[in-house]
Amino acid sequence: MADALSVIPPAVLRNLSDKLYEKRKNAALEVEGIVKQLATAGDHDKITSVITLLVKDFTMSPQANHRKGGLIGLAAATVGLTADASQHLDQIVPPVLESFADQDSRVRYYACEALYNIAKVVRGDFIVFFNQIFDALCKLSADSDANVQSAAHLLDRLVKDIVTESDQFSIEEFIPLLRERMNVLNPYVRQFLVGWITVLDSVPEIDMLGFLPDFLDGLFNMLSDSSHEIRQQADSALSEFLHEIKNSPSVDYGRMAEILVQRAGSTDEFTRLTAVTWINEFVKLGGDQLLPYYAAILGAILPCISDKEEKIRVVARETNEELKQIKTDPSGGFDVGAILSVARSQLASTCEGTRIEALQWMLTLLKRHRSEVLAFLNDIFETLLKALSDHSDEVVLLVLEVHACIAQDESNFRQLVVFLVHNFRVDTTLLEKRGALIIRRLCVLLEAEKVYRELSKILEGQADLDFASIMVQALNLILLTSSELSKIRNLLKQSLVNPAGKDLYLSLYASWCHSPIAIISLCLLAQAYQHASSIIQSLVEEDVNIKFLVQLDKLVHLLETPAFAYLRLQLLEPGRYVWLLKALYGLLMLLPQQSKAFKILRTRLKTVPSYSFNDEQFIKRTSSSGNSYSQYHGSRGGIYEDGDIEEKPQTLQNELNFSSMLKQFQQMQLQHRSVSMKQSINQSSSSSSTIQDDVHQREDERINVTGPAGAPEISRPPSRTSFRGF
Repeated sequence: MADALSVIPPAVLRNLSDKLYEKRKNAALEVEGIVKQLATAGDHDKITSVITLLVKDFTMSPQANHRKGGLIGLAAATVGLTADASQHLDQIVPPVLESFADQDSRVRYYACEALYNIAKVVRGDFIVFFNQIFDALCKLSADSDANVQSAAHLLDRLVKDIVTESDQFSIEEFIPLLRERMNVLNPYVRQFLVGWITVLDSVPEIDMLGFLPDFLDGLFNMLSDSSHEIRQQADSALSEFLHEIKNSPSVDYGRMAEILVQRAGSTDEFTRLTAVTWINEFVKLGGDQLLPYYAAILGAILPCISDKEEKIRVVARETNEELKQIKTDPSGGFDVGAILSVARSQLASTCEGTRIEALQWMLTLLKRHRSEVLAFLNDIFETLLKALSDHSDEVVLLVLEVHACIAQDESNFRQLVVFLVHNFRVDTTLLEKRGALIIRRLCVLLEAEKVYRELSKILEGQADLDFASIMVQALNLILLTSSELSKIRNLLKQSLVNPAGKDLYLSLYASWCHSPIAIISLCLLAQAYQHASSIIQSLVEEDVNIKFLVQLDKLVHLLETPAFAYLRLQLLEPGRYVWLLKALYGLLMLLPQQSKAFKILRTRLKTVPSYSFNDEQFIKRTSSSGNSYSQYHGSRGGIYEDGDIEEKPQTLQNELNFSSMLKQFQQMQLQHRSVSMKQSINQSSSSSSTIQDDVHQREDERINVTGPAGAPEISRPPSRTSFRGF
């Protein structure tokens, strides 16, 4: 210190701390000359003393003017040292950097000016302090004082020039510093950081691409900045990096893929578009590197397929197709379970397009890796069943296609139908709204006869009789109306002459017994007209209720459809199809006379040509045993139905025990009546005495119907011979 005082006049020291800038400037010039003389003389000890004096007595002074003078003095000393300045940088630079945090904005301004002058002198030797300088500049870029910001920008440009021409800059040491600041929200700091990233990336000797994963997320974060300029700068930087990636032989796709997946779900539209665009390029370029991230990428792309922005949808769909084209192998790291998990989760999406693509992925996996997919069947099966209730028909059809693909195995087929029936039972709206669509599509995908046989087998043993009846009615309507089931309709029409038709008829019969109208429809379809007539006459009062009449109304309308054209044509030969006429008249007698169905059926029956009746043949075929089945069995046990007078050799091979089948139907209906009675009792809020009164009332009604002893009974049904009058 004493050496410094001996070489620097007191007047210079006084002026160096003066409040006037001009005096401080002149004093600094004096210091520069003194240091230059000392450097020429090689007296570095005294130079050290001078610098120490400037630091302790000036830059560390509580007086702002002293600190300003000290900063100017240090810059002047550096200029005076010229080539020898590097020897004293450890003394000169730290106090200047500390001044960047000074409370006085003018001191901060002079610190920028001082460091600028120092950097101009030492150039590359300056790099050893780069991290500290960068940290200081980062803070100053957001300084509250505009003059300080301006000075910091000038210093920043100079430092960038020095770094780009220096071979001492260490990118490895700089990246952690950059990474720490990338999530700062201050717009000035963001501009500062993007500027540095762009500059360093332009230097051929600096491999910024290799460190891109460290700051990529921060750049994407800036894409949603409120400042258009910052968004533009970040986008420009990202575009340049993507271009470099396309031309680089080695890129760390994995780490960046994780970042892109997160950004693809951003609420900012521009960020999503950029992220999806990057993912698209990665899928094309990444190859095997992306296998561990395949599921995550798919999870990011599927929601974007339904994005409100068309550009995002287009890129997402293209990327989705690219993913499907990649050849995958579970043994090579492709995780089928993870992909299935993503597809399953996306089935819960509110967007139809996303749900459709998720199902397409399931189909793709089933075709390529069937055994691996089936190993996860328990994880996805319930979700697939729930998807059958989707409000979109296209989604439901695809779900059915997935189910059908799974059900190619017999055990899975059985499981599918069982679960399907269960879903119909617990969700009646599913049966009402989607039942026909689901059943028809399954019949196309899995063979109609197989589906109907399995459904019938399950419904035959269904404990919930009400549901079984509803389900059978639905299946029967589909059977009679759907073009997809035309083959099994044709097969059922041959039930009396074809073993395959007979077998199908029997497989459906037991479950169809749950519904009187369904079983009558089945008999009409199978041309078992006498059995249909017997079933109609076996119905009791409880069977003919509102539900029955509604179903009967539908059947009458169905009789006018193309599916029953053969039946209507058979009415041209009433003498040959006597039991058909009796069955139809039986239905007519059950209908209320004022109903539309009654008028339709009566009109149809009125058109039956009377000229073709063979009265003798009619009486012969109908008078033998009334409702009994003796006319069904010939001497060889054959079956004789309408139209088979000349076809006995064919029908003999299709022996059907219609008497036993009628009993089966009656027993099933008895169970339904019993359940219905129990339900009525349970639902009734009346007391036991009220129920007893109801029983007495019914008895009284019965007495009134039959009348007193000796009175004529209520009219009985007409005898079989009365059909001659038709």
